[in-house]
Amino acid sequence: MTAGPEHEDRYHYGVIARALAHIDAAGGASLSLDQLAAALQMSPAHFQRVFTRWVGVSPKRYQQYLALGHARQLLAERHTVLAAADAAGLSGGGRLHDLFLRWEAMSPGDYARGGDGLVIRWGWHESPFGPALVMATERGICGIGFAGDRDPETVMQDLRARWPRARFVADRESLRSWVLAAFGAGSGPAPVHAIGAPFQIKVWEALLAIPSGHVTTYGDIAAAIGNPRAVRAVGTAVGRNPVSWLIPCHRAIRKGGGLGGYHWGLPMKRAMLAWESARAEAAAAE
Repeated sequence: MTAGPEHEDRYHYGVIARALAHIDAAGGASLSLDQLAAALQMSPAHFQRVFTRWVGVSPKRYQQYLALGHARQLLAERHTVLAAADAAGLSGGGRLHDLFLRWEAMSPGDYARGGDGLVIRWGWHESPFGPALVMATERGICGIGFAGDRDPETVMQDLRARWPRARFVADRESLRSWVLAAFGAGSGPAPVHAIGAPFQIKVWEALLAIPSGHVTTYGDIAAAIGNPRAVRAVGTAVGRNPVSWLIPCHRAIRKGGGLGGYHWGLPMKRAMLAWESARAEAAAAE
């Protein structure tokens, strides 16, 4: 029996996740197509097709984007300046990250209650960046965490602690369509229900203004929300973003081109920036 498209999507996500793990484990050494294909127990031709389908460029080209100096190059070539004049436009709940996202922020009062009365469904899913723990309310995705080299239970407790009074229900299947949309494989939008303090929400809204394949700095974000001296506080709010990837905290770097921090680990941040750069290159070539 032939596997359907949805099964293939899940399978290909797993392939990409394992390929990224092998590339990152090489510590900067370039792996040949044959080496990667052998590690994944695939033919070179099949692996090349799968990898190029999801990333948009060849494995060789993608590895160049994983170089440690890539963030500095992005800052020089694809730096998005978030002007303070745009701050008013960042306050509304309707800003789109892209065509695959609907955005809704929780009210400050609801946040202050620690998620009391909320039902949050959760499940582990494959993503291009390895196993991802996805959580969602009835309004949309409220949390995404990546295991990387962490224990899954640690990731679970990390996200659950954000909303200590919510009721958590294991329900992987109900989230499937939103998860596929979140990682670019589904149809329709991936709705986001952001749950945070008012200052955090302002920072996260600013992050949504950064196009895929671009970066900004923590200082630019501080200026955009009308508080240019709050760079350190902005960095903290960026790190507390519960919906990583969809609210793109990985696109915030230091003004000198350093990666800065990332809640789920710097290898994950590098992989995400490389992924988006590859997609941008592929789109430009079309």
